[in-house]
Amino acid sequence: MKITPSARVLRMLGEIEFDEWQCIAELIDNAFDDFTEIHRSGTPWAGGYRVSVELPESAQGQLVITDTGRGMTYDRLERAVRAGWSGNDMHDKLGLFGMGFNVSTARLGKRTRVLTTRQGDTEWIGVEIDLDRIGDDFEAEDITEPKADPNEHGTRIVISRLHPTRARWLQKNGSALRNILGQVYSWMFLNRPFELWVGGFQVKPVRHCRWGDDRSVLYNNKERIPAYIEIDQKLENGLACGDCGQWQPTDRDDCEDCGSDRLTVRERRVHGWLGIQRYMHKHDYGIDFLRNGRKILRWDKQLFTWRNPDGAVGNEEPEYPVDLAHQGGRIIGEIHLDHVPVTYQKDAFEYGDRSWRSAVEIVRGVAPLLPQRAANLEYEENTSPLALLFKGFRRNDAGLRYLVPGDGRKPIHDDTRRWGQEFRRGNPDYETDERWWQAVEDHEAAKSRGKNAKAAASTPGRPDEAAVMEALGFNGAEGAPSTPSAGSDVSKPDTEAQSSKDDSSAPAVSAREDRKETRQERVTRYMESSTTYPALSRSFGHPRVGFVEVEARQLTAGGLTDENLHPTPVLLDQRAGNSLVAFLDLHHPIFQKFGADPADLLLAEIAVLLRVQAETEWSHSELIAAIRVESLPATALDAQLISAEAQELLAEVRHRMVSELDRTGEAEKAYHFLSPDELTATEHAMIANGKVTRTADLGTSGEFLLHVPALFLVRLVESLPSAFMDNRVFQGVYEGVASASARRLSLARTVGYLSDVATQATFAGASLPNQLLRTRLSIRLLADDLAEEK
Repeated sequence: MKITPSARVLRMLGEIEFDEWQCIAELIDNAFDDFTEIHRSGTPWAGGYRVSVELPESAQGQLVITDTGRGMTYDRLERAVRAGWSGNDMHDKLGLFGMGFNVSTARLGKRTRVLTTRQGDTEWIGVEIDLDRIGDDFEAEDITEPKADPNEHGTRIVISRLHPTRARWLQKNGSALRNILGQVYSWMFLNRPFELWVGGFQVKPVRHCRWGDDRSVLYNNKERIPAYIEIDQKLENGLACGDCGQWQPTDRDDCEDCGSDRLTVRERRVHGWLGIQRYMHKHDYGIDFLRNGRKILRWDKQLFTWRNPDGAVGNEEPEYPVDLAHQGGRIIGEIHLDHVPVTYQKDAFEYGDRSWRSAVEIVRGVAPLLPQRAANLEYEENTSPLALLFKGFRRNDAGLRYLVPGDGRKPIHDDTRRWGQEFRRGNPDYETDERWWQAVEDHEAAKSRGKNAKAAASTPGRPDEAAVMEALGFNGAEGAPSTPSAGSDVSKPDTEAQSSKDDSSAPAVSAREDRKETRQERVTRYMESSTTYPALSRSFGHPRVGFVEVEARQLTAGGLTDENLHPTPVLLDQRAGNSLVAFLDLHHPIFQKFGADPADLLLAEIAVLLRVQAETEWSHSELIAAIRVESLPATALDAQLISAEAQELLAEVRHRMVSELDRTGEAEKAYHFLSPDELTATEHAMIANGKVTRTADLGTSGEFLLHVPALFLVRLVESLPSAFMDNRVFQGVYEGVASASARRLSLARTVGYLSDVATQATFAGASLPNQLLRTRLSIRLLADDLAEEK
C-alpha cells in the first residue's frame, strides 16, 4: 500500500505537540464519526456502538483501539492512512483521518497496524506502517488476518514500539485518561448510545453539578433570575466549502480560499445552556464549547473578560469572578458551535473567524458585564444570558439571595465542594440539588432564629444604656438569671405527670400521656424538630478504625435525652450500615454557658462507637485526635487557612462599605481620612490588580475602599461610625441610643472584631494557637454582626 509522504515526514509529524489523551481522542473521533452516520440513518446495528482502548501493561507493551463500526474497503483504508488526506466533511465530523491519524500514531509509537473488516467479509485487511522500515518508495506492508465470524465488523489499530515516556503515562494514568475523555465526550455519552471502554473500565460522562431548572433568585426584590438559562439562536444559513471548510460569501460559485466548487448551504446555530454550579471552585468553572458533540474547550473562562474594542492591544479587564475572586467561580455552561472552525489540535476555535465572534456576542453581549463600567463607557445595559446570570449570582453570600448554602453565619464552601465530589462519584444521595437547597433553607432558618433571639434580648422602645448593655450580652450588677437550656426542661412533663398521679384531686391522665415514650418515638420527634447541620454532616473516622457516615441535625425545639431520659447535648442514632444520625442540642448549657465546640462532643461520641467496633488499642484521646485530623482538617489552627477566611470576610465588608458610601454620597469624606502612605499603598494595589486610575478620581466613588490597606477600614469605621453602624454595614447600634458610653461600647465591640480580622488578613505569618483561635472567633462574630443585606 502506497502512503504519502515519506517515513521521514511521518516521523516529523510525531513531533507535533499532542498530549497523550489527545492522541487517543483523535483515534476515537474517527470511530464516533462512523457511529454517528450509522445512528443518524436509523439502521439497527448489531453489536452496538463500542470503542475499546487497551492500555500498555509496560513500556514494551502495545496500545490497541478497537471499534464496532462498519469497517473500510481497501481503497478507503489506503486513503485514510495517507497523511494530509481526509474524507470527512469538516463541518459534520469530529475526526480528520489522514493528518490527525498520522500525527497521533507517530507520536505514540513507531509501528502502527490498522486492520479493518466489514460485515460479510471473509478476512481482516490492513496495513502496517513501520517508521523504521518504510523507504522513499512510500510502500507500507499490506497485512491480512483470518476472521473467526463473518458477521464481525469494525476497525482495530495496534500501536507498538511505543515512545517510553508516553507508554509510562498511559500505563499509570488510566483513571486520569478516563476522566478527561469522560469530560470531552460527556454530551455524546448522555445523548447517544455510544460506549467507550479504557483499560477494561467503561468511561462515564462527567456531568455538570448544577442547580435544577426550577431554582432562581430574586434580584432587587422584583426580578426573578433563573439558575439555568437555555440558549437556542439560529443564524442565517451560510455557504461552506466542502473541501477546505471555509465559509464563503453567499453569492459565490466557487471557494475563494481553495477554488473548489463543492459549496453547500449549511445551518448556523448557537445552542446550549448557561447555569450555576452548586459549589464554588477555583478552577472547575467556566463554559464548555462543543463542536459536533465533542468538547473543544472545557471550563473556558475567556467570556468572563471584557475586551474594549476601542482600547489598546491587550486591553482586557476580568469581570468574573471579581468579588472574592480567590474563592473561584460557579457560572458554567455548554454551548454547541458546530458551524465554527477549530484548530487542527481541536483544543481551540478559530477565534478570528466571524462565526466565533457572532457566537460570543450571543452568549455574553458586547457591553461589559459590570453595570457601572458599562454606564461609564456609555454602553446600553447588557441583557445577554451571561450578563443576566452575572447580575443574579455574582456574589457568594450565604442564603436565598445568591443561592449559596450556609451554616447560619457564613457560606459552607468546603462542604458543598465535598458534596460535589460525591455527585461526581455517582452517590444517589447527591444526585439532585436537594441537599444544597436544604442547606440554603437551614441557613435562613438559623439566621432567623438568631435575629429573634437578639430581638428577645433587647428592650424595644427604651434606647438607653441599659438596653444596649443587655442587647450586647452584659448583665446588670446584680446579674440576671441564665436562660435555661431546652434540654433542662425535658424532664418537666414527667415530673408533672407524677405529681398528678399523687394528687387524687387532679384530673385523670390519659393512658397515652401516662405511657413512656419509646426510643423510636423520641427519635421520630427529634427528626421532625430538627434541621440539617451541614458543618458536621460528613464521613468521620480513620483508616485504622473505619468510618461512619454522619448526618448531623440541629434541634429547633425541645431538648435531647438519653436512654435514661437525662438531658444530653449530643445523641447518636445508628441506621443501616455504617450510617448514623447525630442530633445536637445547641441550647444545652455546655454550649451556651461554656462555649464548647459541637464538633468536640460529637467526636467523643463517635470515638466511643468506633473504638468498640474496631477493638483498637488506641487510647480514647488518641482516637479522638486522629479522627479530628482525618475528618475535620479545616478546623486546624492553620495561619494561612485562617488568613484566607479573614480575607474572604474582609472582601465582603469592603463591598458593603463601598455600597454604603456610594448610597450616602460620603465617599469623598471617607477618602480624606487616607494618610499619604495609605494612599500610596492603595495606588500600588490598584495597579497590581490592573485598576489604573488617576489619583484625582479616587474619591469620586467608594471603590477605592476595595484596595486600601485592611487596617484603614478599622480606622474609617472608628472615624465615621454613623456611616456604617445601625444596620448599615454592621448591626451594632450607635445613633439609636442616647448614652455616649453605650455608643462607645457598641462601636468598640464591632471595631475589635474588625481589627482582629484586618490584622490577620494583613499579616498571614505564623501566630500562637491562642491568637489564631481569637482571630477565628472574631471572624465568626464579625460575620454575625454584618447587617442583613438589603
